[in-house]
Amino acid sequence: MGNTLEGKRICVTGGGGFLGRVVVEKLRGRSCNDVHVVRKRDYDLVRGADVERLYREERPEVVIHLAAVVGGIGANRENPGRYFYENMMMGVQLIEGARLAGVEKFVQVGTICAYPKFTPVPFKEDDLWNGYPEETNAPYGVAKKALLVQCQAYRDQYGMNAIYLLPVNLYGPGDNFDPNTSHVIPALIKKFVDARGRGLPQVEVWGTGAATREFLYVDDAAEGIVLATEHYDGREPVNLGSGMEISIRELAELVARETGYDGQIVWDASKPDGQPRRALDVTRAAEQFGFRARVEFVEGLRRTIEWYRTTQASAARATT
Repeated sequence: MGNTLEGKRICVTGGGGFLGRVVVEKLRGRSCNDVHVVRKRDYDLVRGADVERLYREERPEVVIHLAAVVGGIGANRENPGRYFYENMMMGVQLIEGARLAGVEKFVQVGTICAYPKFTPVPFKEDDLWNGYPEETNAPYGVAKKALLVQCQAYRDQYGMNAIYLLPVNLYGPGDNFDPNTSHVIPALIKKFVDARGRGLPQVEVWGTGAATREFLYVDDAAEGIVLATEHYDGREPVNLGSGMEISIRELAELVARETGYDGQIVWDASKPDGQPRRALDVTRAAEQFGFRARVEFVEGLRRTIEWYRTTQASAARATT
């Protein structure tokens, strides 16, 4: 496959979601005029019959599989069976369907949760199999990691061009701010913005604050996925990240400062921290398809806070 997607019929599963919308925008910005957003209301990808119908009706030449059932630590603890089954079934059936349909290229987007709990920092792709994932998100991580095995097995047996990407924790405008299912940055933004608005003297945050994370702005993640779709045809998984690392304690203090909240932060150490450290080696993405994150973290955080405040204000006006 060449270095351009122009003229290709492309299906993006999860294309109406937080990351998917930006991926679709970037594809269309590259003059990809035949991009189809695969939505759950049209195709339930957990159902084999719907996957078969997708390939029959849409006839894609390229598939970018972003759809996932996902959440933060709490949601993973409450839904381990669902997160394993639905993510596994979607991916397995889509990859098999792509093989049967003769799809030119399949892009499987995995998860950083697939890495072992105690992976040496920075995480290198070659360490992916050197241990079991952190327990609170292991079912989700293992399901996604199994799809790497399938991509490589299908490449070996059938010559299928399937690639596998490992984006780190994403954030940005349009993220999920539902406190029951959101990840750490939107959860913290909501907590502090709401607490400031209500004049609350303290905000409670899960864990000890000692764990570290790396974050990638959604526009950067989308650019990395599109660049890989255009230019990467290798069998090895590739990290997509920013190469930065910040502790949850530092993150909470930063979000509090950027939202103007000056109350007390209270840490609930009875709640899990999750994986102790998380930061990626991003060398392979730079070498293989020229990807480097562009958006500086504080700037991305400010854009996300502003988006949440604007959206919240619009919702408040709509109810009055």
